[in-house]
Amino acid sequence: MSLDLASIIGLIGSGLMVIAYAYSNMAKVLNFTLFNLLNLIGALLLIYSLTVHFNVASMALEIVWALIALIGLAKALQKGKAS
Repeated sequence: MSLDLASIIGLIGSGLMVIAYAYSNMAKVLNFTLFNLLNLIGALLLIYSLTVHFNVASMALEIVWALIALIGLAKALQKGKAS
């Protein structure tokens, strides 16, 4: 089995999302900016990968995941400015 560029990018995206999940479960204090940024970048990389190797269920999940991460990131950045 050989991996093409889209698959490698998708794997990197998956890795970032797993790192974000592990971080959220291990951190004593969660940095919401970092957490949401990792999730957003991971989802965007997976979306790119899915444009090459399309799967409708995975694409829907990643779009929703990216939107949630984007909202969370905006809230975290807004909260940071208020401090």
